[in-house]
Amino acid sequence: MSLTTQNIESELSYAFLHAIAGKAGMSCKMGDRHDDSHGVDAEINFRGVTEHPYIKHVQLNVQLKATISYPGNDPNFVSYYFHGIQRYNKLRLDDSVCYKILVILFLPPDPESWLNCSEDELILKNCAYWVNLYGAEESTNSSGQTIYLPKSQLLTPLELIRLANMAANKNVPNYKSPI
Repeated sequence: MSLTTQNIESELSYAFLHAIAGKAGMSCKMGDRHDDSHGVDAEINFRGVTEHPYIKHVQLNVQLKATISYPGNDPNFVSYYFHGIQRYNKLRLDDSVCYKILVILFLPPDPESWLNCSEDELILKNCAYWVNLYGAEESTNSSGQTIYLPKSQLLTPLELIRLANMAANKNVPNYKSPI
């Protein structure tokens, strides 16, 4: 039996995160079913890559999402409708020594263009953004919440290293809705 489209999107989001973390020199592992119930799909560990004088190991817990939804026209933000208030609320709470980061992979609408392989390259389209939902407002409905991710938080290997340094210094920015 083949995977559903949603499961393929999920697998591609893991592959994207693993590739970015690997290029940044960081380890990345999938969470298990116990982690998933806490809103953690993957764990990234930064060892020896921070500029902090004595904190050299930082861990991030990551909730992954993938979508083919249009991210909007705003020049500074992409938007994403987060289904599931319970998971959204778990990510809003600053209740852990590890930051909980949401990563959204925006895929093209046509599944045939998601991944291209050749002798010369492996291309996974399009890109992912990250956000820390600490401080986000409680949702006013029971089905989901639109969130806005700054375009400046495009997930790249260099951005992941920057995020590691922010986490080591306890200054990952809390969520602020532009609306």
